[in-house]
Amino acid sequence: MTIAPEVSAGTEATVSTALTVRPVAGHIGADVTGVDLRESLSDHDAEKIRRKLHKYKVLFFHDQFIDHAQQIEFSRIFGTVTPSHPYDDEAPEGFPEILAVDSAKYERRFGRKKYSYDSQWHTDVTAVVNPPAVTLLRAHDVPERGGDTQWTNLVAAYEGLPEPLRQFVDGLRAEHRFGGRRPLWDSASEYGRRVQENPFVTEHPVVRVHPVTGEKALFVQPGFTSRIVGLSPSQSDRVLDLLFEEVTNPAYTVRFRWRPGTLAVWDNRATAHLAPADLDHLDVTRLLYRTTIEGDVPVGPDGRESVSLSGAAFRGEK
Repeated sequence: MTIAPEVSAGTEATVSTALTVRPVAGHIGADVTGVDLRESLSDHDAEKIRRKLHKYKVLFFHDQFIDHAQQIEFSRIFGTVTPSHPYDDEAPEGFPEILAVDSAKYERRFGRKKYSYDSQWHTDVTAVVNPPAVTLLRAHDVPERGGDTQWTNLVAAYEGLPEPLRQFVDGLRAEHRFGGRRPLWDSASEYGRRVQENPFVTEHPVVRVHPVTGEKALFVQPGFTSRIVGLSPSQSDRVLDLLFEEVTNPAYTVRFRWRPGTLAVWDNRATAHLAPADLDHLDVTRLLYRTTIEGDVPVGPDGRESVSLSGAAFRGEK
């Protein structure tokens, strides 16, 4: 995998080089071209991609027709690859790191047609004490229309708050669990039973300090955040509604159209994403493959780490 020298800031969209990183939205997202993920990366080139990920939060690689092993190998430039998911036992044979985002599997698990695990805004697996640092998702079989995914920049969302509100949320803690305040699946479904039998619950800071960039990000989202610690239920709901509105502000988002061979890589410490909800009435197939990178324990502006209330840390093999 060969990458040409990186161009200077502000010119990467116009200078002709083998590697091009082109921002695609005002606050988040960039297309990456000029790289072949079937080949190995040098340490120097891998560091360039990591820096761009920290800057743009989500990177989109096009026309990358790689297999499971190649996806896992590329994933390793970001850290230790985890098992597929805390509740998954259907990884492709020989590849326990791969989670199949499979419409057929979800319909079986949730008892109704679904094209994603969670069709509300979420940051991956924040119910565990060390949520994944990075997520990679590769398109294999996607519909010709619909099925787009959106991402939002949680750093921009925090910075968009007025100063008095930033000071207020800097000291808050929130509980995270699968489904957040209102799970989207039936408790009697296969997935619902798994959540009840092996619950993961963690208290995280509402504002997370990014361990690499030092940026502050709102670390709450509807898919996992269930309540603000220390507030009454009604107070908690009002604060969360306000923060969720900021997190999902369209100004901070980018929308991505999948096609076979595309790969999205996002910084799970600084983003939330929204899976599609526009396919349930269509008879189409959607199959993507996900890998995640072992994360660190979040830390708030006050230096306090997240605390697990139930369930073990989510780790890969070193």
